[in-house]
Amino acid sequence: MEINPNIKDQLDQLEEKFQAINQKTETHLEGLLWSKPITYWDYIQTDALLNLQIQRTTLPDEMVFIMYHQVNELLFKMILWEIDQLCHTPKPETTYFTEKLMRISRYFDMLTTSFDIMGDGMEIEQYMKFRNTLTPASGFQSAQYRLIEFCSTDLINLIDYRFRKTIDRNTSYEHALEHLYWQAAGKDYHTGEKSYLLKEFERKYKPQFLSYMEEYNTINVWQKFKELPEEDQKDEALIKAMRHYDHTVNITWVMQHLNTAKKYIDGSGKGDGEATGGSDWKKYMHPKYQRRIFFPELWSPEELASWGEEKNV
Repeated sequence: MEINPNIKDQLDQLEEKFQAINQKTETHLEGLLWSKPITYWDYIQTDALLNLQIQRTTLPDEMVFIMYHQVNELLFKMILWEIDQLCHTPKPETTYFTEKLMRISRYFDMLTTSFDIMGDGMEIEQYMKFRNTLTPASGFQSAQYRLIEFCSTDLINLIDYRFRKTIDRNTSYEHALEHLYWQAAGKDYHTGEKSYLLKEFERKYKPQFLSYMEEYNTINVWQKFKELPEEDQKDEALIKAMRHYDHTVNITWVMQHLNTAKKYIDGSGKGDGEATGGSDWKKYMHPKYQRRIFFPELWSPEELASWGEEKNV
């Protein structure tokens, strides 16, 4: 039987592919005879995914809380996937750079608008009951969110404002980690004592944090931007994408999170209650206090001075 030219070409390509990894093409082809056709549920791992929601209480709205946060973590993974590609591309073209940033921003836009799921999708009375079973866990302990920050900007922009003058590029990563802005949510700087929330967070993720801090020190999104030719750094579409990403992550998304927390933490919308992890959540979360800014050089002095103020949110 005469072999179709297209099939012959594909077989030749398979031969090249398997020779490159010292494998026999005929072995792999024979394996195809016995393999099962793929199904949607096997490919997506639907059964495994739908069995990851385990409640600690009998309150129905706890399921909303669990699934919403799992969706957040999946989106964080998508964001890190895009950032990894951008930052490990030796010389990204401006259009590619812009496209990746807008992908990342769309994920954060989705996160921002999705807060209605929790803001309007849970009964306050139910939340106030099941939240006590979460203590001392906290959304503060989302490691992927910290990794996104390390990948996005120079470490100095993540350091607590009180300590920035004492830290530079020669500072050890260990020392820098101890003075990141979010340490304030879990550390008493008068005594130096760390909360259980922070101790457990670091016990689990500190090695990975230090690794990312080092890896992305010179290839984070801001550093990749600075590597572009000067003319490309003035590209309006790229600058707009950079600013949109910065504003979305550090103001819009944060404020939506904060406003949702205000509604539930004390059940009245005033936000006078205590977070499950015991953090000073208002000062930790509000952008005007921590002034998280990934790309400060892309904002005017007036914009920087009013960063996170309600009129600009």
